[in-house]
Amino acid sequence: MVPDHVDVLIVGAGLSGIGAAVHLRRNCPDKTYAVLEARGAIGGTWDLFRYPGIRSDSDMYTLGYSFKPWTNPKAIADGDSIRSYVRETASEYGVEEHIRFHHRVVRAEWDSTTARWTVHAHRDDTGEDVVLTCAFLHTCSGYYRYDEGYTPDFPGVDRYAGQLVHPQHWPEDLDYTGKRVVVIGSGATAVTLVPAMTDRAAHVTMLQRSPTYVISLPSRDGLAEALRRRLPAKAAYSVVRWKNVLLGVANFQLSRRTPGLVKKLLRRAAKGKLPVGYDIDRHFTPRYNPWDQRLCVIPDGDLFEAVSAGRASVVTDTIDTFTEHGIRLTSGEELPADIVVTATGLNLLALGGMTVAVDGEEVNLAGTVAYKGMMLSGVPNFAMTIGYTNASWTLKADLVATYVCRLLRHLDATGQQIVTPVAPASGELEPIIDLKSGYVLRSVDQLPKQGATAPWRLYQNYPRDVVLMRHGRLTDEGVRFSRAGAPEGAATADPDRAAVPAGAPDATGEHVPADTPVA
Repeated sequence: MVPDHVDVLIVGAGLSGIGAAVHLRRNCPDKTYAVLEARGAIGGTWDLFRYPGIRSDSDMYTLGYSFKPWTNPKAIADGDSIRSYVRETASEYGVEEHIRFHHRVVRAEWDSTTARWTVHAHRDDTGEDVVLTCAFLHTCSGYYRYDEGYTPDFPGVDRYAGQLVHPQHWPEDLDYTGKRVVVIGSGATAVTLVPAMTDRAAHVTMLQRSPTYVISLPSRDGLAEALRRRLPAKAAYSVVRWKNVLLGVANFQLSRRTPGLVKKLLRRAAKGKLPVGYDIDRHFTPRYNPWDQRLCVIPDGDLFEAVSAGRASVVTDTIDTFTEHGIRLTSGEELPADIVVTATGLNLLALGGMTVAVDGEEVNLAGTVAYKGMMLSGVPNFAMTIGYTNASWTLKADLVATYVCRLLRHLDATGQQIVTPVAPASGELEPIIDLKSGYVLRSVDQLPKQGATAPWRLYQNYPRDVVLMRHGRLTDEGVRFSRAGAPEGAATADPDRAAVPAGAPDATGEHVPADTPVA
């Protein structure tokens, strides 16, 4: 059987994948493409997660697409609204007809002699194995496992007589009306679940081993509402988008440069929302600095309000053991619980679990270096979308999709067929994700690395990346361009592998000047 062939194959029909397809349709209308989606619906994260209160932890003026204004009144939006927005985008731009559902990509093999990827997918609905080929492969599958979340091995959990639930697989028929609920965790999922469940539960307790920084933000953006009355939707959206980007960058930079000041400001804000005498230092003052882990947004201070009203409580302690009727803590206190929700995090899974080979050689992802945070050393005609850790995911996803289109047009214009990142010749390597969250630290060794300087360094700075990825040169010391021919072997993070030096001709025949701007 001759496999199907497209110019670009996109893996994933979530927020990133739909955006990538639209950018391709808008900027490279002559390119054929298909989108492979492992599940049976559009939306990715926003279709999978259905727990109470699920919402964005970023404002929708930056989590929304650059090309499609967010017009919903709520800036911090619920999951249903976000899912509808993604599906509406797919329908509006005709992406739906290019999606092949229930196609889980398991392997991709690059052949330099033909300049093609051969992609193997498994159809979970029919059990068939499907083969496609493409000239460029763009993975938009995020970096965590969709089929299971992370749950620690809790002592005594087998004797617990109540119901144990993980937010990633929320039962549709779960009735928590009048029930005592304990939510284990302190991250974005936990701070979302706790106030959302207080509307029906008898009481909700957030049990945390250690606190997380939380920040209360309005669920509506006052500037956006004012501008919508005076400007066209797209103009108002752009202004608010950049306002929020710049505020986010300022917040992050201030946290990095003067963490003590930001700690004081966050503590003061929490103190103003909680009852007099509340133990803020124990329950809302983490041991780490702001932005070592993501800040958790609570819209309109809903968590603080639930705690102040007595509908919810926060307990900071460790688990000794589960009992038949709840959880006994190390302090000796026992928390009665009819339902325990383990909001204990995610399992990381690079590229959706697919394996990659280049000219017959298996690619060890942990041995690759990310180029501009989106391509991998030694892996030709390949891009991956990983969003910012300190800002909205879609800001980076939009830039990656735009850059892929620039690369495709450059290949056509120069008569080249292949673009391959090259690992830096020297310099210290670090994990591509720089957070100290538990879910990252558990699996960070399996992920690609980043280098010490651009274009191998991720600066987590959207304005800087706009300059680099929308307007920066495509030919620099980090990549080589070529045509189909003899295999060159897979380049990895091996520091002995030389990069194209400044001043030397690259594969396009151009000389890379020593002062080529790469940052």
